[in-house]
Amino acid sequence: MEYLAAELRSLQEAKRYRQLKWFDGPQAARTVVDGRPCILLASNNYLGLTEHPAVKNAAVQAVARWGTGAGGSRLVTGNYSLHRELEERIARFKRTQAAIVFNSGYMANLGTISALASPEDAVISDELNHASIIDGCRLGRARVMIYRHKDMTQLENILGQSCSYRRRLVITDGVFSMDGDLAPLPEIVALAKRYRALVMVDDAHATGVFGGRGAGTVEHFNLEGRVGIQMGTLSKALASAGAYVAGESRLIDYLRNRARSIIFSTALPPAAVGAAIAAIDTVEKHPEIRTKLHDNARFLHTGLTRLGFRILAGESQIIPILVGDDAMTIAMSRALFERGVFVTGIRPPSVPPGTSRLRVTVMATHTREDLEQALNAFEGAGKEVGLF
Repeated sequence: MEYLAAELRSLQEAKRYRQLKWFDGPQAARTVVDGRPCILLASNNYLGLTEHPAVKNAAVQAVARWGTGAGGSRLVTGNYSLHRELEERIARFKRTQAAIVFNSGYMANLGTISALASPEDAVISDELNHASIIDGCRLGRARVMIYRHKDMTQLENILGQSCSYRRRLVITDGVFSMDGDLAPLPEIVALAKRYRALVMVDDAHATGVFGGRGAGTVEHFNLEGRVGIQMGTLSKALASAGAYVAGESRLIDYLRNRARSIIFSTALPPAAVGAAIAAIDTVEKHPEIRTKLHDNARFLHTGLTRLGFRILAGESQIIPILVGDDAMTIAMSRALFERGVFVTGIRPPSVPPGTSRLRVTVMATHTREDLEQALNAFEGAGKEVGLF
C-alpha cells in the first residue's frame, strides 16, 4: 500500500493534510483541546444544550430504563416506544403529519434522496449544498442538475427545461454550513409550485436556531405546510445524535420501507433519543437561549468586520472569514489556538479551491468576556500571519 504514502505526501505538500484534535472537555464555550484551555468557536453546539441539565438528565434516565444500545435495526428489534415518542415530538415541532429518525444527517440525506430518485426523475440541487446531499444524488438514479448558488433565474430555467421528467425534486440547504447564509426559500418554494416540483430542505444548521419556536427556516419564512420534505439533525443545536425527516405520513411510511440507511442500520441508542426529546422541549420553552445566540453572533460579526476581516455572510451563527490561501488559513488557525481560541481552518474539498476560510461559530453560552477576548486574539493572529 505504498501508494497511500504518496497520496498522503501530496496532501501535506498542498497544505490539505488533516489531523485530529483531541478534546479533554465538553462542547462548552470554554473547553480543553490537546491539553490547552481555550474558547471554543468551532462547535455546532449552537445553543449550548450539550451541557443543559434537563438534556443530560434525560439521557441518563433513558439509559437507566432502556439500556445503552438499541440492539438491532428499527425493523427488527431496535424499535422502542422511545423512538416513536421522539418521532411524534419532531412532527409536532415541525408541524408535519409525521417524522422518522435516522442515525445521522449524512444517512438521512443518502437514504431519502436515493429512495425518492428514479431514472425517470430529476434532482435539482444548489451547487453549495452539503456533501451528504451531493452523495445522495450520486447514489440515486435520477438525473442531477446543479444551479449556481442561490441563483433563482437559473433555477427557473432548469425547472422550465426539465418538464419531461416524471418528478422533479429541488433540494437546498436551509442554512449553508460553510457560508452561513440562508437559502432564498420563499422564492424556491414559489418556483417549485409554479413548475410542479417538490422541495426538500436540509435544515441541519437551522433546526433549533431559526423560527419563532426554533423549528428552522421553513418556520422562519412562514412556509409551514408548503415544503414537502424537511430534513434536519439532532446533533447540532439539539445537542444529541441522529437526524430526522418530517413530512406527510405517506412520505414517512415510504421511507420506512425504502430508505436503506434505516433498514440496514442499528437504531439510535436510547440516550441519544432521550436527550433529543428534552432538547426540543428546551428549545420551545426557552426562546431566550436562541435570542442570546443571535445577539452573540451579531456582536462577533460586527467586531470581526471592524478589525478588517472579510466576512462572507452575516445571516446566521456561522461566520466564515475568507482567507483564500490554504497555508495561511492553517497558520491563522494555529495562531489563534496559541492565543487560546479554537477555530477550524476549512480547506478544499470542503470548500471550492481559492476560498479556504476560518469557520467561526458562536454559541448562546459564550459570555461577552469570551467574545471580547476572542476578538483580541483574532486581531493579534491576523497581524502575525499578515492578513492585514
